[in-house]
Amino acid sequence: MLPRHAATLLRTALADRPVVLLHGARQTGKTTLAQAVAETSGAHYLTLDDMTVLSAARADPAGFLAGFAQPLVLDEIQRAPELLVAIKAAVDRTRTPGRFLLTGSANVLLLPQVAESLAGRMEIVSLWPFSQGEIEGGSENFLDAVFGRAQPMLERRPRATPLADRVLRGGYPEASQIKRAERRRAWFDAYVTSILQRDVRDLARIEGLTELPRLLALLAARTMAQLNYAELSRSIGLPQSTLKRYFALLEAVFLVRLVPPWHTNIGKRLVKTPKVLLTDTGLAAHLMGIDGTRLVHDRGLLGGLLEGFVTMELIKQAGWSAAPPALYHFRTHEGDEVDLVLERRDGTVVGIEVKSAATVTAADFKGLRALAAAAGRRFRRGIVLYTGREVVPFGADLFAVPVEALWCWRDRATPKKKATA
Repeated sequence: MLPRHAATLLRTALADRPVVLLHGARQTGKTTLAQAVAETSGAHYLTLDDMTVLSAARADPAGFLAGFAQPLVLDEIQRAPELLVAIKAAVDRTRTPGRFLLTGSANVLLLPQVAESLAGRMEIVSLWPFSQGEIEGGSENFLDAVFGRAQPMLERRPRATPLADRVLRGGYPEASQIKRAERRRAWFDAYVTSILQRDVRDLARIEGLTELPRLLALLAARTMAQLNYAELSRSIGLPQSTLKRYFALLEAVFLVRLVPPWHTNIGKRLVKTPKVLLTDTGLAAHLMGIDGTRLVHDRGLLGGLLEGFVTMELIKQAGWSAAPPALYHFRTHEGDEVDLVLERRDGTVVGIEVKSAATVTAADFKGLRALAAAAGRRFRRGIVLYTGREVVPFGADLFAVPVEALWCWRDRATPKKKATA
């Protein structure tokens, strides 16, 4: 088992909160991590994927909980939302830290029972597929470095895995370890079938979701494009009302997510168009039907996937960052764009542009300069991530930086840490 950066956050939460929810898509390692925590803490582990356990939990939730010693780990809690009211009652009687560790492969926050039952009682930890630092066995502090005052530096490491291969491999723990491309394709086929036939149907409680695989493939081809329901509706032949409902289901099982627009006026962000991305580039590439040869030779395909790859790496790192920023995209009426805008709670802004080429010119910073003008004194730094090898300054607080910096960049003021094996 590769060490997960979320493990420390999970144990910290269990130390002072009565209920902790570890949620994320299926096959991201939630069960493995929950079992490891249960083993070290002496908690009793139960999975609601076991039909006998599920039946007992649904039949008498309070009696079910009373029959087991605590602390208790309940895997796949979305399968028995009836338990949440019983957990609330148990916690209200005895508010001991670490009583319940719940895991969920669907966003149970979308279930009305959770908002009512566990508000103020539960801390949430998200577990995404492996980050590149987790795969490499090292720490990652890119987000802290880019907001730092000092110019960060690239920690030299051999480029053992080509960037295109990293994009195609994705981060699902099992899929990322499969060497042969045809076996990885078979894994993704089975994964999509399983999650759409099981988790989505459990949430929807209806049949007839046959258009979901095609919708997911269409979204994969539009990774990091602005979400246009009217265009999608015409492409797939579904009413926009149905399309929005299906999209919400895909979002609930952590297959897609939105990147909202950035605007100096916070209120205006809510009415502008978000971008959409699949949460794993390996899955996106599979749904698009592309292989490594095509990805290397078609820069247009690599560009969209690489932008999604960078976005998800930053989302993963935000999960354990000491000061996690919110992620946005930026576009002006004049057409200037920045792929990603990172904004901390104090209003400090960093712009990230992603380029699937080994060279960078001054023209590639046009959008970042527009962002700097809009943000004013709040602008900390603008970065173009590219496929070259050097950190190159392009003016005050503007840099071209290798994509590998996402998992091997450190601040000059921070002592170099030895990578964890």
